[in-house]
Amino acid sequence: MQILPSYRASAGQAGLELAPFRGVRYAPELVSGLAQVTSPPYDVIYRGKQDQLMAEDPHNVVRLILPQPDPGRPGEEYRDAALLLRRWLEERVLVADPEPALYVYEQGPAGGQDGDGADHDPAGPGDRTGSALNGVQRGLIGALRLADPADRVVLPHEDVSPGPVAGRLSLMEATQANLEPIFLLYDGSPAGRAEAGAAGRVIAAAVARQPLVDARTNDGLRHRLWAITSPADLAAIAADLAPRQALIADGHHRYAAYRQLQRRRHEAGQGPGPWDYGLALLVDSASYPPHIGAIHRVVPGLEVRRAAKLAATAFTVRALPGGSADVRAAVAELDHESAHGPAFVLAGAERAYLISRPDPEQVEAAMPEQASAPWRALPAAILQELLITRVWGLTDDECSVRVVHHDAGAAVAVAREAGGTAVLCSAMSPGDVYAVASRGERVPRKSTSFAPKPRTGLVLRTFAHG
Repeated sequence: MQILPSYRASAGQAGLELAPFRGVRYAPELVSGLAQVTSPPYDVIYRGKQDQLMAEDPHNVVRLILPQPDPGRPGEEYRDAALLLRRWLEERVLVADPEPALYVYEQGPAGGQDGDGADHDPAGPGDRTGSALNGVQRGLIGALRLADPADRVVLPHEDVSPGPVAGRLSLMEATQANLEPIFLLYDGSPAGRAEAGAAGRVIAAAVARQPLVDARTNDGLRHRLWAITSPADLAAIAADLAPRQALIADGHHRYAAYRQLQRRRHEAGQGPGPWDYGLALLVDSASYPPHIGAIHRVVPGLEVRRAAKLAATAFTVRALPGGSADVRAAVAELDHESAHGPAFVLAGAERAYLISRPDPEQVEAAMPEQASAPWRALPAAILQELLITRVWGLTDDECSVRVVHHDAGAAVAVAREAGGTAVLCSAMSPGDVYAVASRGERVPRKSTSFAPKPRTGLVLRTFAHG
């Protein structure tokens, strides 16, 4: 499945670079288990989950990535995280690997392999589909050279908010570290051919060895890590990646923070340094097609019957017989209708409505003048510009429109509690994401959620170690 088209850097232009570094990893003998000290990415951890992670082991990485504010010492949480990281390094709970490496990272079903380090993927490196079918994802963790957006080497597809960027920047400044990788995709197949490129062949050879890390987490996934240190292998990977282009799948706020930190250091006259790179997981989307989950909305206070009545001025509206009690049937109707064009389900209280076939003239009138045709065709753009902004007269921000990831039933439950309307959406396709990002545009806020996301804490990068 090709997501990114063939790309070649122009003469004199720096291409995609993933540099080896001395990874900092947990010493397994000093913690209760790697599953107990690692966590999901910071931005998907809710408060109850954070408390659970901290209770699993006093050394859980969540204490570093989401340090708790002290009411008596406002603004000191990032300094506290830095002191904690330093203490764990001094106590050798966290230890730097002896030599620079790129790390092969594999995520897959916990029951799929036997732990002996052997590769049980039924597809060999020349088969581009087998690994996707059995749910395994493999990629390379390394230090990504930061690129100016104008270079078209690293493509963002989402806008960022100043608050989260400032928070991640403050954490990096305090800890002098990248504590969790961003997630990028690239097309690793040679032009016009189906087999894996050089990086893919090195990865296939690495996973036949005993892993450095082998952990099963309670979400049913197994996480394994191998180090690539051979100069020949590192050179082959570097040559393979250099002419390619990558799409940021997850981690836009962290990437923006990477770039801000780099700019600060350069403006301070510090020149080249570890701030010219950021920790990243790079996955070949041709070998391991990603999954993009649907992201739903909840509009508090907008009663669902009124929401549907207003929507009827610009969409075809049909009441669903099962109402909001039968979320599964509503999602099935949505999936069927979305195959033919933009569609959404409005649900809340006891009712649910399928809305589809937006009026083309109203769609056109609602769109920003500068938006490209691919952007205007996005269901997420029609949702934001036509339904939310023009028809309902709302501002699409966090106060007026809440975001609920993936779980349609949870979105409906939130809508009922808030006396409002859940807007159930279909997932965006990878091709649509690239069509927008390749033009330098951004998709509407919170439109994509790529999975599986890398586990935080398996390998960290400190500036002192590369």
